[in-house]
Amino acid sequence: MRTAPRLLLNTPDIELWPGGLLRARSNHDARLLSRARTVLRRKRDGRYLAAQLPEGLMPMVERLAREPGIDAALQCLETPLPRGGPPAQASLPLDRLNQRLQRLGLDQRYAAGSDLPLVAEPAWLHFAGLDRYRRALWLTRGAARAWQRLRAAAAVDGVALDAISGYRSHDYQLGIFERKLARGLRVAEILTVNAAPGYSEHHGGNALDIGTPGEPPAEESFERTAAFAWLQAHAGEFGFHMSYPRGNPHGIVYEPWHWCFSGPTG
Repeated sequence: MRTAPRLLLNTPDIELWPGGLLRARSNHDARLLSRARTVLRRKRDGRYLAAQLPEGLMPMVERLAREPGIDAALQCLETPLPRGGPPAQASLPLDRLNQRLQRLGLDQRYAAGSDLPLVAEPAWLHFAGLDRYRRALWLTRGAARAWQRLRAAAAVDGVALDAISGYRSHDYQLGIFERKLARGLRVAEILTVNAAPGYSEHHGGNALDIGTPGEPPAEESFERTAAFAWLQAHAGEFGFHMSYPRGNPHGIVYEPWHWCFSGPTG
């Protein structure tokens, strides 16, 4: 009997995680997460907000009812998916994009200058295994299946591939900028490595940062590995392409580790 896919249900402010995939940060969390069917997780900072237990919803923060976006998350929690699984892929609205850009001193001219398209977040994502750090890897259904086939084919050829990261929300991308700004970097410097919130391919659930054991993550030295040579030769067979080669028109540094699935996302 086919098991139901594990899905990340997505709302603008809160993610709904299936039980068993999040790490406990305290003994109290551990007790709740061990029994949770679903965990509500704030996208802005990853804070656990509530756990759905067999006996009902258990808040994990004070004043849960005042949490921004909680009504949409609870509605999502209470709406059963069709028996055949989620319908055709849907996306979240982009109505708060300008607020995120303004916090970084950017506006719509960034899109024109970078030639990067807007990327909406999917309304749900599929579990694609674990990444290098034993975190859940979330991708669209098409990208998840393609990644698993690609990784298995590489293993047959004696090449080990691991995922460094997959889906990232707009809020998570904003957090990357804010953390780097706090370390003293300028926005212009960060934009050579990270696309602005709303413009990263990671938002759409089709992009992967790929590595290989023993190689540091997201470093140009990846191009000298057998894993990179294998990807160059075979990734296209599975619908993946390298998004940021040398001299790309987006102002992004050369990223031999960043690959995006462009086949059907079904």
